[in-house]
Amino acid sequence: MQRLQTRSQFQAVLAGAIVAKTTHFALHRNALDARPVQTESGGPVDALAARSLFPIQDTWLGAMVPKRWAKRAVTRNAIKRQIYTVSADFSHQYPQAAYVVRLRRDFSRTEFVSASSEPLKQAVRAEVQALMQAGAKAP
Repeated sequence: MQRLQTRSQFQAVLAGAIVAKTTHFALHRNALDARPVQTESGGPVDALAARSLFPIQDTWLGAMVPKRWAKRAVTRNAIKRQIYTVSADFSHQYPQAAYVVRLRRDFSRTEFVSASSEPLKQAVRAEVQALMQAGAKAP
């Protein structure tokens, strides 16, 4: 499993469909075919450039945890670690495509007081597992 690195890779995947949602997360998917991709300036990229975004035919994964929903860096990093750990367990169930797991809602600061507590990690892990199972069943 490869990790998404560049902004253009994330933008290409986010332009794809949402295949699964949970309370806090959304799973985006985009095929690795050579469809035109929009650039930052708004113009389309040709098929050769689209292939260069994902040079290896493999499963690609990225995690988006915005500051808007997780204020502290330690929390964002803990959530990303859980996403990458859980997704490694599901990598054999997913076809070759590019995926982004996006945090779309904050975790309650009253319920999870510590920025990187064990209950928070377990809650994130359980929800990401449910997300990945739902994404594996999606057409």
